[in-house]
Amino acid sequence: MYLLGYDIGSSSVKASLVDAQTGKCVASDFYPKTEAEIIAVRPGWAEQHPEMWWNNLRAATESVMQKSNVKKDEIAAIGISYQMHGLVCVDKSQNVLRPAIIWCDSRAVPYGEKAFKELGEEKCLPHLLNSPGNFTASKLAWVKENEPDVYEKIDKIMLPGDYIAMKLTGEICTTVSGLSEGMFWDFRNNEVAGFLMDYYGFDRSLIPAIRPTFSEQGRVTAQAAEFLGLKEGTPVTYRAGDQPNNALSLNVFNPGEIASTAGTSGVVYGVNGTVNYDSKSRVNTFAHVNHTADQTRLGVLLCINGTGILNSWMKRTVAPEGISYAAMNDLAAQAPIGAGGVSVLPFGNGAERMLQNRETGCSIQNVNFNLHTRSHLLRAAQEGIVFSFKYGIDIMKGMGMNVEKIHAGHANMFLSPIFRDTLSGVTGAVIELYDTDGSVGSAKGAGMGAGIYRDNTEAFATLDKLEVIEPKEADRQAYQDAYGRWLDCLNRL
Repeated sequence: MYLLGYDIGSSSVKASLVDAQTGKCVASDFYPKTEAEIIAVRPGWAEQHPEMWWNNLRAATESVMQKSNVKKDEIAAIGISYQMHGLVCVDKSQNVLRPAIIWCDSRAVPYGEKAFKELGEEKCLPHLLNSPGNFTASKLAWVKENEPDVYEKIDKIMLPGDYIAMKLTGEICTTVSGLSEGMFWDFRNNEVAGFLMDYYGFDRSLIPAIRPTFSEQGRVTAQAAEFLGLKEGTPVTYRAGDQPNNALSLNVFNPGEIASTAGTSGVVYGVNGTVNYDSKSRVNTFAHVNHTADQTRLGVLLCINGTGILNSWMKRTVAPEGISYAAMNDLAAQAPIGAGGVSVLPFGNGAERMLQNRETGCSIQNVNFNLHTRSHLLRAAQEGIVFSFKYGIDIMKGMGMNVEKIHAGHANMFLSPIFRDTLSGVTGAVIELYDTDGSVGSAKGAGMGAGIYRDNTEAFATLDKLEVIEPKEADRQAYQDAYGRWLDCLNRL
């Protein structure tokens, strides 16, 4: 018995087949092999054709079926992970009315800002846990005002994952987690956010039926089965946005647990057990995959733009030419904890939401020409990235989260011992590194939704834990002192 997981990204669609009994991935692939096209008709716009996702999903499905030699009737359930915050509009015949406005499109920013100002933070934050921002609801407001002919034809609005589920099953439905990421969910009243719908002038009928994240959300139709080479009637039993799903992939379900990624940008995603929000909207809060009316599980999302991009800049401009990342880590390790007093603020990749949308630029401070070498700069860069994570985690702590454990994939900046040891040392958290990805996670989520696994403990019992990093008590004070100097530099800005 096998589980099929999809991860619908803006650059590619990935599919993975997982053996339900062993928990091991038997085949995976992604399409296209070069980054998928993002349409930018104007600066700040970003659109994609949903049909492109569907065609790439077909190619990825055909590949994993061929690679694995799994028969289509051996697939017990399907799960979907998807790029968050997009907007797909369809008519009564389920025809797409315009290209999807995807997550990195910024045209709706003025609409969200105006709504936040006119509705007031006293209304928005306790109910939405965020400002309306540049999320799906504000994108729909842009369509309503600028493309009224399109808006009038809309029968249902969907997130990218809802669209894929519709293509698979012929049914249009969504989840509370999905509605919360679009700013359509009222956490105080546990219902669709009627006050924001009314403010924007949206009819309630635009919102699809709501299904639990882990549940049967439809079955593969004959048409979809023929198109994909799957069995008609295979159930779709899980869907979630990419960041909640990444947390699920790392078995992050409970309050105090953190999932983190550190690629070009970095994400810290923590689970909160109480309804809370950051009054300055420096982090975003959405319903986690296991959030219910009876069990509060909120995903608090911090995104830091200046993460691996700083490390790669250091590699190009400071490290010896041709050096590998592993060798660069060794060179950085020649400097002591705290980099001899050098502090790097890693905010050179645009405005940082964590800093209330300020664009401070990257800053390298306290360099002494008689003392410091490239080793100090390389180490200070990695420490500075970690300290930005620490700053964000402290915001989460202020929201009532007790951070004890950080789960991460064994990739990108988490390959660096300096990065890992500094993060563990300055936060006091244990770091666990795993071998997994989003499409494998969505496959296991499907197993939970289909009742094949009793709970997440059983679903992720075979998750490969590659390494555990615990705080070194002897180094804790040195990390705290270095963070204090870094924080002073930030505060001076």
